[in-house]
Amino acid sequence: MPRFAANLTTMFTEIDISRRFDAASEVGFRAVELLSPYSSDIRDLRGWLSAAGVEMILLNTSPGNGAAGERGLAAVPGREDDFKATFDQALTYATGLDVGMIHVMAGIAGDDGVAAADAKFVENLAWASSLARPEGIRLMIEPLNTRDVPGYLLTSSDHAARLLTELGDDNVRMQYDFYHMQVMEGDLGMTMKRRLDLIGHMQFSSVPGRNEPQYGEINLSHLFDLVDQLGYRGWMGCEYRPKTSTLEGLSWGESYGLRAPTY
Repeated sequence: MPRFAANLTTMFTEIDISRRFDAASEVGFRAVELLSPYSSDIRDLRGWLSAAGVEMILLNTSPGNGAAGERGLAAVPGREDDFKATFDQALTYATGLDVGMIHVMAGIAGDDGVAAADAKFVENLAWASSLARPEGIRLMIEPLNTRDVPGYLLTSSDHAARLLTELGDDNVRMQYDFYHMQVMEGDLGMTMKRRLDLIGHMQFSSVPGRNEPQYGEINLSHLFDLVDQLGYRGWMGCEYRPKTSTLEGLSWGESYGLRAPTY
């Protein structure tokens, strides 16, 4: 059976971040993701995780100046020092919270072109992996869709595979999000089979809308079954925005052991 992790950046947003860990635990989640935990103190986060009895499996590097359109710095030539500062921050949180994965955000392909951005991304990933590996932390790179993140460097599983092959580091894997890849590629089942050896983490939401899996054009229950058949043993991150409230939309999870009490 797939193992589902609640994404607390997109789920349970009806309540304060301090209460989301307990809320996720109460409905049956044993793991959570939090994409940008940096506004909370590590000691507070550790307390919330411990009290709820859940583990945090994933966080992102900071995108940089989001208001200025930045979506990561790892592939931006000339921003090496800024990237290293954001990665040091992510690594501090990951080690302090026993988080096993960091999604390293590439950023927008700049005026130097895709080839230069690719080369810088590989260089920065090699540096970052040398720091993360001794801590038992894996790095993820994630193709994003151009509709939601225009100009993002990494937009296809093939591009991610080329970079991972060039890097040649098994501590850096692909984060495969059904939502982004349906928008950009489709053919999700075949692509997963072809790229399973490179995939280190999966996420999902419906298309369109980015809501719960019972909505939209993707047969996500079929893909969940396929993930099991393929022998994937990692987590499935629930990176969706509930259509109404988080609890009202949790009916999809009943067959996977999730439940929806009131809080």
